[in-house]
Amino acid sequence: MSDLFWAVARRLRHASRESLAPWEVTPSQLRALGTLMRHGPVRPGTLAGHLGIAPRSATEVVDALSERGLVRRETDPDDRRATLVVVTDHGTEVARAIRGARAAEADRLFAGLDDADRAELERLLRLLLAEPAPDQDRPTDASASASSPATGAR
Repeated sequence: MSDLFWAVARRLRHASRESLAPWEVTPSQLRALGTLMRHGPVRPGTLAGHLGIAPRSATEVVDALSERGLVRRETDPDDRRATLVVVTDHGTEVARAIRGARAAEADRLFAGLDDADRAELERLLRLLLAEPAPDQDRPTDASASASSPATGAR
C-alpha cells in the first residue's frame, strides 16, 4: 500500500510542477507566496519560520519572487530598520491563477473517482493528517503484534 501512496504522491508532484511551468514559479516559491497571502506582510525571518527553512534560503526565495514582481520589500512601519515582504497585486493574480490551474489538474487526476470515492478519499486523507506522527516510544503495528499476539494490529 505504501508503494501506491508514494506513486500517487509522485504523480501529484509531477502534475504540480507542470501546472507551475507557465508562471515560471517553483514549488518553494509558490509555498512562500501562499504563506505571505495567508499571513500578510511579514519579515523575512518570520517567513523562514513559517516555511521551516533557513533565513538565507528565505532570502533567496524572496529575491526570486521579487525579481518576478510577485512580492516587494517595504520598510516595517513599526521598526524602520526592518523590512517586510509584501505580495504585489501581480503576485496575487498569479497565485490565484496557479490555484485555479492546480485545482483543474487535481480534478483531472481524480476524475475517475465518483462522488462517494472522493468523499472517502477526503475522509481518509483528513484522518491521516490528524494522526500524530509516530514516535519512538509508541510501538509500531509489527512490534506490537510480535510482542503481543493476542492483541494483533490496531
